[in-house]
Amino acid sequence: MKKIFLLALASALCLGIMAAPQKKKNKKNKKVQVEKVDTVDVKTFSYLIGRLNTQGLSEYLSRQKGIDPKYMAQFIEGFGKTELTEADLQAKARIAGTEIREDVSKRVIPNISKQMNDSVDLLNHDEFIRGFMEGLVGSQSEISNDSAMKIVEKQMKYYQESMMERKYGANRKAGEEFLVANLKNKDVKQTASGLQYKVITKGEGPMPTTSDKVKVHYEGHLINGTEFDSSYKRGQPATFGVTQVIKGWTEALTMMPVGSKWEIYIPHNLAYGANDQKNIPAFSCLIFTVELLEIVK
Repeated sequence: MKKIFLLALASALCLGIMAAPQKKKNKKNKKVQVEKVDTVDVKTFSYLIGRLNTQGLSEYLSRQKGIDPKYMAQFIEGFGKTELTEADLQAKARIAGTEIREDVSKRVIPNISKQMNDSVDLLNHDEFIRGFMEGLVGSQSEISNDSAMKIVEKQMKYYQESMMERKYGANRKAGEEFLVANLKNKDVKQTASGLQYKVITKGEGPMPTTSDKVKVHYEGHLINGTEFDSSYKRGQPATFGVTQVIKGWTEALTMMPVGSKWEIYIPHNLAYGANDQKNIPAFSCLIFTVELLEIVK
């Protein structure tokens, strides 16, 4: 109500309820004349400022509280009460229930459905409400809450993975096919994890450990050639901990002597997996050129 109060204060200024004092005249040997200001008693002032603070309230009740203007008489009746009766408390609880029901129907159910299936109508609305109601009243169920949680978590994972497969399954398959074909290159080697690499320049320095921090130059591409990152273009090497990067990077760095330049091919499970990044679709196989400049002490 701060804005309303300020409006009321501005109105008071216009009405002459408050006025700035006049500057004193500096003429010598003359009494200073102080202008008299008309004032009202506190009772009148209180009434006026209370009245002014209702400005905008009707609109607020309509937009923020969903109160139909035709029911303003009922609102005023409630405002006039200083204490809530038992019937009022029951009505308050009932209203809270209807508001929560509306929120569940219009926001909660669609949001849960969208998270699992990119759809607003996956869940059975009636069964959700039935489960919600039984949970509220604490009725007995054949399935304990702990078991229900495990079932829900497993099913949500299934729905989410199914959704990602529908959206990005072709991307995953393309990456897998690329790695199979890439391994036929005699210069490409593969580790037990599935990481592939090709040595461009063999360094002679020490190899980092997982507790080290390194400085590298790099650029990254998708298998279709799209570049998504490059320290070369930024004109500045990157510095980070060996374990502060994706798994494929960590594994490669701990095999590279300082001074090495490798091309590494990272399967999606050693990169970002099912997570969709800004410039990297989910299930992407990534290609990096990595130049290990130094171990930062």
